Amino acid sequence: MADSSIKSLSDLLAEGVEGRGVLVRSDLNVPLDDEGHITDPGRILASVPTLKALSDAGAKVVVVAHLGRPKGGPEPKFSLAPVAAALGEQLGRHVQLAGDVVGSDALARAEGLTDGDVLMLENVRFEKRETSKDDAERLSLAKALAELVGEDGAFVSDGFGVVHRKQASVYDVATLLPHYAGTLVATEVKVLEQLTSSTERPYAVVLGGSKVSDKLGVIENLATKADSIVIGGGMCFTFLAAQGLSVGTSLLQPEMIDTCKKLLEDYGDVIHLPVDIVVAAEFAADSPPQTVPADKIPEDKMGLDIGPESVKRFTALLSNARTVFWNGPMGVFEFPEYAAGTKGVAEAVIGATSKGAFSVVGGGDSAAAVRQLGLPDDGFSHISTGGGASLEYLEGKKLPGIDILTNS
Repeated sequence: MADSSIKSLSDLLAEGVEGRGVLVRSDLNVPLDDEGHITDPGRILASVPTLKALSDAGAKVVVVAHLGRPKGGPEPKFSLAPVAAALGEQLGRHVQLAGDVVGSDALARAEGLTDGDVLMLENVRFEKRETSKDDAERLSLAKALAELVGEDGAFVSDGFGVVHRKQASVYDVATLLPHYAGTLVATEVKVLEQLTSSTERPYAVVLGGSKVSDKLGVIENLATKADSIVIGGGMCFTFLAAQGLSVGTSLLQPEMIDTCKKLLEDYGDVIHLPVDIVVAAEFAADSPPQTVPADKIPEDKMGLDIGPESVKRFTALLSNARTVFWNGPMGVFEFPEYAAGTKGVAEAVIGATSKGAFSVVGGGDSAAAVRQLGLPDDGFSHISTGGGASLEYLEGKKLPGIDILTNS
């Protein structure tokens, strides 16, 4: 999928960008608290190398990004204003924010850019055409975006978290402009290729999160490739139910029980489930925890984390791994009383990495957990910025935003 015919940022810089407009699709979809403050700047930091290289080389940089899920129109709470300010701090230069996406303000600001300037467009998902299923609608927005960088403009795809989406600023704009993979996208694809094609064994996969349905494709695809698949988080309860166990009031996908039964029948030697669970009476940070065996979950309690014995067993499985892919927390790590499972497994991955294993954290909640639990980023070989894109790649799906870059 990461075809060698994909042109890189270094190719673009070699061609020369001074005085040229360069449209960059970044992934700046960072989490905000209720006051609108950024709680995890990971994606902003990851976008800096590409944007700084272009700005330093004299390009007129126009950044396209989204934030949250606005419902097809401008919503003040999803404005990129705090992101533009934070990005400016990291770049050490002022980042203008247009008041619209491709309207009069964006156009005027783009025309006024001088060499090295950085302009951020307002949240691209304020435009319904961005996510339209209608090819013509998406293309019309892509044309308006391309116009912002002029006839000798270029497009750099650097938002790995969105390359699995066929959207105007990800896919269609690459059909209109010379296109290149940014530093972030090139790195992510190289890492995922290593996970799928040149994997050193033993290969361990750690999957958490709430729903089996979200990870089903990855489980099916990796069960034949991995030596062990460790399952925790809310999704483990559907597997436990498939073994005929009661899971109390824990998160459950009844429609997936038969699928889980089949997976356990086919890959029971590869799939490993928790042996103990930390339960609570209700989903609340102050609900008192109680650790019980996985086959003795009380009817009136819900599982919110894997227990210490499970962490021990999973750590043993991971200790000799040479390759580890981790996606999804083991429990409700946002609640301190229910974070031990996620922290324990994360520390096991760090331990394997310190002994030479190649470890990849698959973005999303896993990356957030690493930072919230105070674990070192450099304890892992790579922390992905795109949870969904990573999973779809490992499922063997084509990623539209990568495929289009191979078409020159």
